[in-house]
Amino acid sequence: MSSRKPYRIGIVQMSCGPDPDANVEKAVGQVTAAAARGASVVCLPELFRTQYFCQREDHAMFDEAESVPGPTTERFSAVAKEHELTVFVPVFERRSAGLYHNTTAVLGPDGALLGRYRKMHIPDDPLYYEKFYFTPGDLGFPTFPVHGGRSGVLICWDQWYPESARLEALAGAELVFYPTAIGWHPAEKAEFGAAAHDAWETVQRAHAIANGMYVAVPNRVGHEHADVRGRRTEGPGIEFWGGSFVADPFGRRIAKASHDREEILIAEVDPREVEVVRQHWPFLRDRRVDAYGPLTHRFLDPS
Repeated sequence: MSSRKPYRIGIVQMSCGPDPDANVEKAVGQVTAAAARGASVVCLPELFRTQYFCQREDHAMFDEAESVPGPTTERFSAVAKEHELTVFVPVFERRSAGLYHNTTAVLGPDGALLGRYRKMHIPDDPLYYEKFYFTPGDLGFPTFPVHGGRSGVLICWDQWYPESARLEALAGAELVFYPTAIGWHPAEKAEFGAAAHDAWETVQRAHAIANGMYVAVPNRVGHEHADVRGRRTEGPGIEFWGGSFVADPFGRRIAKASHDREEILIAEVDPREVEVVRQHWPFLRDRRVDAYGPLTHRFLDPS
């Protein structure tokens, strides 16, 4: 049995305004508040520095990208060091001219950059035009040292892919964060809203169960029209549904946020619970690794 002690994590559910600098400072305040409540690991929502600009294809938005390390990671490096936190910081990463990623930087308790994850699965849906902006990640599915164990991070659309969660579990993750920006199209909410939200939460709780690990999902909240420095998208916008949550290795929700307000969720991660669940449900032990080769194919054509 693991001798490691439980620790507290915090996830931030926040709304985002048109001023990127103001969003960063708000997030700093939220991370600091989570630390005051005992969290030693904190994760922010996807692309929190701006409103969700992928509602339109606009070359001007590339000006919001920044390097890693860069201004946002340096700001949170100081916060991480001051409060001895590990902080997962989503950023719009400028890697080079014409090459951009949807990235989460991981900063350790000494403020050092532990590494980064670049979003692997890039969606292209109405009002989620991410393929215009982001190159698919090329760093695989790394995990990072947290409290004597390892934690992973995946980003939003990655939530729907069991392969991603499994690979991070195989790389030692006992906890995976899913920084997120997901919501309802207002015209579809009445008919599809409840089912869409239920599917989103269910699939991530299933990742927790199938891998015997904790899953923590910080989402943004509020109705946005991609207003960034006064550049605004016409139309109905997106109503981000909040609903941030933490699930334990048995898939039980141990923390849950509302759909309509900013919140900081604090939850306890117990490495011993991961071990107990994996002992009783030994899915990793019973995997037929000799038979999974076809998973590397796009589709198994009948021919």
